[in-house]
Amino acid sequence: MKVLKVKSREYKGKQYFKYRINLPTEDLERAGFKEGDELKSNVSKGEIRLKKRS
Repeated sequence: MKVLKVKSREYKGKQYFKYRINLPTEDLERAGFKEGDELKSNVSKGEIRLKKRS
């Protein structure tokens, strides 16, 4: 997996970026995530945990 930096837009000469992570299909299936699911994150140093929003 890699973190990808993608240019989102440019406004008044300033560039804005979004970050994307490609996750393996097997990991998504094991977690029970589907396309379009709303997720929330818990962040600590060196770790990002994703959970479905309920």
